[in-house]
Amino acid sequence: RPLAVAGHSLGEYSALAAAGGLTFGSALSLVQKRGRYMAEAVPSGSGLVAAILGLDTDGVGEACREASAVGVVAPANFNCPGQVVIAGEKAAVEKAIELAKSKGARKAIPLPVSVPVHTPLMQKAADRLAADVAAVTWSDLAVPLVNNADAKPLKSAADVQASLIRQLPSPVRWEESVRVMSGLGVTTFIEVGPGTVLAGLIKRIAPEATTLNVQDPKSLEATLKSLSVAKSASQKV
Repeated sequence: RPLAVAGHSLGEYSALAAAGGLTFGSALSLVQKRGRYMAEAVPSGSGLVAAILGLDTDGVGEACREASAVGVVAPANFNCPGQVVIAGEKAAVEKAIELAKSKGARKAIPLPVSVPVHTPLMQKAADRLAADVAAVTWSDLAVPLVNNADAKPLKSAADVQASLIRQLPSPVRWEESVRVMSGLGVTTFIEVGPGTVLAGLIKRIAPEATTLNVQDPKSLEATLKSLSVAKSASQKV
């Protein structure tokens, strides 16, 4: 049994299903409604998302606060050292990009995403989602979830439900979450799903960690083989 689970944004629902908090079908239903509420929370084309590279979190926060004179903009994902994603109203994000560059950002790249998730603009979506989350049958988790909104290990069904509602208008604290899992004794991280983006982020946060991924039968076989070796070496997953 793993020491903890976590997921980045939508992936938190997958992590909760894996930890026994809700059924796979319930997770799919919530994800579908979540996506619709997010899209309806802001006018189409009014939002913008951008990745700020090479600037510390304080610098990114300052850029967002200064750009807030133009409109709503805030850090949305604290991904790893030197990589923060910001989101908000288009004009405000464009101003924050300009300010971030002036403060020393190596790059500030607009992303092909228009829904400013994980910002205060998603509060309306969160309020709508709350009723759907409450209607689902929940169980306490078999293993702790290190949640996005607070980077805290949660196990009770009530705590998890409240956390999911906070997730939409709050930034994803991925860097802090990985550090918390490391503090719990995790030394091996398994990324489940296409690609190895999260594994790359984890390596930048915890270079000493072992990262594995499962996205097809071949990678599953390789991961199981690595885990058998890790078990004999008493590594923690």
